[in-house]
Amino acid sequence: MLFRRRKPARVLETVRVFLWPRRSFSRSFQYFGKRILRLTATPHAIAAGVAAGVFASWLPFVGFHFIIAAALAYICAGNVIASALGTAFGNPLTFPFIWTASYKLGMYMLVDNFQGKVPSIHLGRLFRDLDLNQLWQPVLKPMLLGCMPFAIGFGLLFYIVTYMSVATFQAQRRKRLLKKRAGEANVRGGQTV
Repeated sequence: MLFRRRKPARVLETVRVFLWPRRSFSRSFQYFGKRILRLTATPHAIAAGVAAGVFASWLPFVGFHFIIAAALAYICAGNVIASALGTAFGNPLTFPFIWTASYKLGMYMLVDNFQGKVPSIHLGRLFRDLDLNQLWQPVLKPMLLGCMPFAIGFGLLFYIVTYMSVATFQAQRRKRLLKKRAGEANVRGGQTV
């Protein structure tokens, strides 16, 4: 392989790089941003795809975010690749905040006198028994209800920001290409005379 390491990375090094990249998170965010901007689709399609991915990241159905985001992007005439990139909003750093906010807001909406104290739930026992009804009432129902305002709000915010960014980027790109073509035409025209 062309760019393989001389010494293979050890397991601890691989885990560390997975959790904390060598070149910082800002470089990763820049990569995702440029990847989204360079997609070849309309600004609406890209923005709808990213918004679908962000919306799906708020849902408590871990493992199904890509599928949900792709289905939402398809329904909204969005770009499926952009929806996959939009699901990067939900990652190991943001999931604790997403789940806590969703659960607390859901409990606040469901329980009349919710004081902010979360009842103890033994998730290991719930998953071991695999009784969906026992998992639905104490965990999934509040999270699903509580995530909706956040999912809609963040989805709209990311739609607007992405639409404006992509529209500006594509307009500047068209302007640069036209300028480059005009310069090439002038050079060709000067040589033929």
